[in-house]
Amino acid sequence: MSELKARLKSDLTTAMKARDKVRTGTLRMVLAAIATEETAGTAQRALDDDEVTKVLVRETKKRREAAEAFEKGGRTEDAANERAESDIIADYLPKQLTDEELAGLVDAAVAETGASGMKEMGKVMKVLNPKVAGLAEGSRVAAEVKKRLA
Repeated sequence: MSELKARLKSDLTTAMKARDKVRTGTLRMVLAAIATEETAGTAQRALDDDEVTKVLVRETKKRREAAEAFEKGGRTEDAANERAESDIIADYLPKQLTDEELAGLVDAAVAETGASGMKEMGKVMKVLNPKVAGLAEGSRVAAEVKKRLA
């Protein structure tokens, strides 16, 4: 079992003992998503920390998008609940890159690939994605690359 998954399970037990309903529910949903990912496909396997992080990033994104949809629909209480869940999951993610750090990585990737225009954005993203996985949201990375190549 990955260290991150073990930490999630341990924190779930702690949250249950503390009767923290939001944290308990959120951690149960995350662990269920991890279990689903582990059993998907033909062979069952345990996820490593990188794969668990990818699941956490995906779950955070779902919560953020749901919160935005609830806001647009005028359901502020539901939006607040989704944001609270997103914040809980974010505690288990690596520290996000600052704008300056991201810009530096994008500049390095552009230099490495020799990209000079938007047609070569795919090359830059291919080099950049492994370096920023879990550290920056994909839309943020794409926006920064577009800005550099424009």
